[in-house]
Amino acid sequence: MLKAAQDAFAAEGLAVPLDEIARRAGVGAGTVYRHFPTKEALFEAVILSRVQEYVVAARELITAQDPGEALFTFIRRMIHEGGVKKDLADALTGAGIDVTGALSGVTRELDDAIESLLTRAQEAGAVRGDIGIAELMTIITSAFLATRAHVDDIELHQRVVVVILDGLRGGPARTDEISAR
Repeated sequence: MLKAAQDAFAAEGLAVPLDEIARRAGVGAGTVYRHFPTKEALFEAVILSRVQEYVVAARELITAQDPGEALFTFIRRMIHEGGVKKDLADALTGAGIDVTGALSGVTRELDDAIESLLTRAQEAGAVRGDIGIAELMTIITSAFLATRAHVDDIELHQRVVVVILDGLRGGPARTDEISAR
């Protein structure tokens, strides 16, 4: 049932009817309601599961031989999946549901794992030193929300990722360049 909900929410976002999720799972709507009293509760479970998958993936990459490539691999995955899976965009934009409370613990775990990837990449000289976890998460979130508007343009997604990774590799912008923009 959770897998069917993941697929449905990823394809259609929060707008997918609960009856459709039940149909995809091969069960009746009553069965879904017995496990999840509301569609929002099911959505929270799906998002929690997805974020936990990211935590596992990030932790697996922490010990990679090439810390820079490990971080960049993770960023590519997040931006690609975030750009094509409507549930992530709906969760981040709060499209009718607040999942922040349900995700607070696992979100901290994700931030910690990504911060470890970032720190290792910075120590290896693969990523500029003036980027912290807050900036990196803002960049990733912004990228997949922006690419969401062009879900079928994979080439655009790839170009966006290249620009982001190039920016992470580069040196810090001069203060006068920032204030002039």
